[in-house]
Amino acid sequence: MMRTIYEITGTDREHFLQGLVSNDVRRLAQGPVYAALLTPQGKYLADFLLVPRGDTVLLDIDSGIAEATVRRLSMYRLRADVQIAPSALRVFRGTGPAPEGAVADPRDPAMGWRLYGAQDGDDGSDWDAIRVAHLIPETGIELTPETYILEAGFERLHGVDFRKGCYVGQEVTARMKHKTELRKGLTRVLIEGAAPVGTPIEAGGRPVGTLFTQSGGRALAHLRLDRAAPEMTAGDALLRPELNA
Repeated sequence: MMRTIYEITGTDREHFLQGLVSNDVRRLAQGPVYAALLTPQGKYLADFLLVPRGDTVLLDIDSGIAEATVRRLSMYRLRADVQIAPSALRVFRGTGPAPEGAVADPRDPAMGWRLYGAQDGDDGSDWDAIRVAHLIPETGIELTPETYILEAGFERLHGVDFRKGCYVGQEVTARMKHKTELRKGLTRVLIEGAAPVGTPIEAGGRPVGTLFTQSGGRALAHLRLDRAAPEMTAGDALLRPELNA
């Protein structure tokens, strides 16, 4: 895990973020908020944690998308009293007893806690196993520019709010919410064998989806749900739906 921390300051910081990200920034009064930045067409650009720290909001983001995301956020700053600057803080995460000053990861209790300070890294927890067990997508793996956040489980992960008002990509996201049923989605499957992340999944000679993170005989897969079958393949691996996924 390589994370970069930015500090968002200025009197307009929360109002600025509220008009851009998928979640309700007013929830920062209760603790960290998970959110995404979307294209106007509703597709994923970035996901991150927003963490309140006095008069500052920390932006905790995957290092691989950090600079591009901050550049995009800065495009919307205009005359708002908002500053976005790199932070000297680092993040250490774990799943055991939380140290003093740590905050809970807002996505799922299984993701444990995060501590912002001088140390980075983690406590050695098996994060892939945790993510597979709890259907939690990861930046750059399950979350890519073709992703729609509802198909990736953002509602279950407390990463989107449908009552907050407008933000970039809100209209498309709201339309997907009010469909009777999503046709595609991130799900968990049983796997025999292994295949590289990104391997296409097929059933009966037809494309079904894409294979992602694998751990302990289970895997995350983005599937076209109406084409999922009792047996599917991804390269040399055999996949079956997990009935309670």
